[in-house]
Amino acid sequence: MALGAVAEPPVRRRGSDYAQLSRRISQAGLLERRPGWYVTRIVLTLGAFVAGWVAVFLLGDSWWQLPIAALMAVATTQVAFLGHDAGHRQMFRRRGPSELVGLLAGNVAVGISYGWWVDKHNRHHANPNHEDEDPDVGAGALVWTPEQALETRGFGRWMAQRQAYFFFPMLLLEGLSLHVASIKAIVGREDGKYAVPMRHRAVEAALLVAHTGAYVALLLAVMSPVKALLFAVVHQALWGLYMGCAFAPNHKGMPMPTAEDELDFLRKQVLTSRNVRGSRLVDTTLGGLNYQIEHHLFPNMPRANLRRAQPIVRAYCAEQGIPYAETGLVESYRQALGHLHEVGRPLRG
Repeated sequence: MALGAVAEPPVRRRGSDYAQLSRRISQAGLLERRPGWYVTRIVLTLGAFVAGWVAVFLLGDSWWQLPIAALMAVATTQVAFLGHDAGHRQMFRRRGPSELVGLLAGNVAVGISYGWWVDKHNRHHANPNHEDEDPDVGAGALVWTPEQALETRGFGRWMAQRQAYFFFPMLLLEGLSLHVASIKAIVGREDGKYAVPMRHRAVEAALLVAHTGAYVALLLAVMSPVKALLFAVVHQALWGLYMGCAFAPNHKGMPMPTAEDELDFLRKQVLTSRNVRGSRLVDTTLGGLNYQIEHHLFPNMPRANLRRAQPIVRAYCAEQGIPYAETGLVESYRQALGHLHEVGRPLRG
């Protein structure tokens, strides 16, 4: 403000834009827990998961184990979705029960560190698609900005030029990557202390060891080493592919704010997220992540309420003039791949 200028009186508003939306959502009862829904979901999901492993045990040394491995990839991903919900306290308000479900779903059933995932995912939610703050868009096997692409060298540069073509094949390694990252998070240290904060590090380590031992022992007990290895490859590869396909439509190809952008919470979450429209089958297949805008605005909202919250959020965004991105599943992948291809353009030029 220039010296001598007359200060304008502040504009009085009834709370922030997000606060007004939050009141509408709360008044609709959409933040209330859904214990009955979650009990049913947990019973069905864990029932299918356990039934799959029983089928592995009963089928024995047979090549029909490979189709079972594919089905187990689906069941494993659905269990991982339960861990995601627990991490956001969608099931319970209290930390204790949420952590118990998260440890059972993540460390015991799936084989990834619940504590590592919560830390990483919370940082993503705080600053989605922010190159310097969101761990999901940091430079790695894939690059998400032209600046990241220009910093690549050697094989990484060759990959960055063609990454859109390799995206889905690379997801076959996502499961392995999650396992490795979990181990690194538990044992990794920087400057004399653990790099990743974790409330139950010893418990998580023990549970991951137990998971791995039980997984290997069961496979080798019922089938030959070759079939066991192929089962593990199919199971882990398709699980990684499924996980990647569930999370990829949510933010890839959406705006990437920088430190210079001054966005309030509402706009930061809405502008960087994309919804995927579809039936309740899509809701189940993607674990409710197809309502990414609503999920980012209200992370602790039970998954079952996201569909009901969508028209309220979409209408409010229209009132505020905020773009609300929603597309079909195939189109969401096209946009994500288009972004990856465009990022590599400076290298191809």
